[in-house]
Amino acid sequence: MAWGPALMTPGYLALRQHAAWMDVSARGRIRVTGEDRARLLHAMTTNQIQTLKPGESCYAFFLNAQGRILADVNVMCFEDHLLLDCEPELRAKIYEHLDRYIIADDAALEDQTEQIAAIAVEGPEAESVLRMLGAAAPEAPGSHVEWNGRTVARLSTTGSGGFFILLPAAEKEAVEDALRAAGTPEASPEEIRQVRIENGHPRYGEEITERYLVQETAQMQAVNFTKGCYIGQEIVERVRSRGQVHRLLRRLEMDTASVPPAGTKLQVDGADAAEIASAVFSPALHKTVALAYVRANFADPGTRLNLSGTPTIVC
Repeated sequence: MAWGPALMTPGYLALRQHAAWMDVSARGRIRVTGEDRARLLHAMTTNQIQTLKPGESCYAFFLNAQGRILADVNVMCFEDHLLLDCEPELRAKIYEHLDRYIIADDAALEDQTEQIAAIAVEGPEAESVLRMLGAAAPEAPGSHVEWNGRTVARLSTTGSGGFFILLPAAEKEAVEDALRAAGTPEASPEEIRQVRIENGHPRYGEEITERYLVQETAQMQAVNFTKGCYIGQEIVERVRSRGQVHRLLRRLEMDTASVPPAGTKLQVDGADAAEIASAVFSPALHKTVALAYVRANFADPGTRLNLSGTPTIVC
């Protein structure tokens, strides 16, 4: 097997070095309206919702009563509504979960996934691509601005940095044509996943599931420890106060071109020390990169693990 630049596809190279676009319209978009919209979401997610101002957003988890992660979501604040952006497979799950808890609240849900399209532009030069389109680039992480009746949000699926363009579904083709005319390549789902795992950026449904507790994912930007009560908070606080985190999501690098499947165990001195959640071969690094749940006592960067004789390091 030949390693090196020959394996670097156009979309992969663009995401790492320049910018690429991708149609992420399949992601769920749920609009929440009503006077109690912020109070409702504040009581049901792990992050601070009630203090969000128009143009701001945050990343949050929905938990069950046992503190396990039901879903993750980007909560975007607008003048008259909150918009939830989520993975495609979480669209119905989040809608039904919220709808179950709306009893006496002045809150209403509307699934706008079919009406609102979404295009992601990601990579180191994503902002330059937006400028070529004539769009403004929001500055703060998660923030969003209006662009001719569209919304540009600083969000990323790959961890490379970038933006989502939310727009009426009827306008999607025109923006895609403009991106092609600007010479910006489209990235495939395989290229997106490759770069995402290289960047250590987890995705719900692959590295984050109902199997895990909040602290185990190491995505602490999703949690506010000073807010009021929410579903699952007791478990999150108990883990924090007692420091009882037994495993942590970590990025690994392996000196091999063979990609191990999810569920593969790694050892230290013959004892299981980690379990792989996802892995890809990295043409840029000439090795395999993985996201894995590592036992806390082996999770420090630089720790060496063993995969059937293959040297592996925690990054």
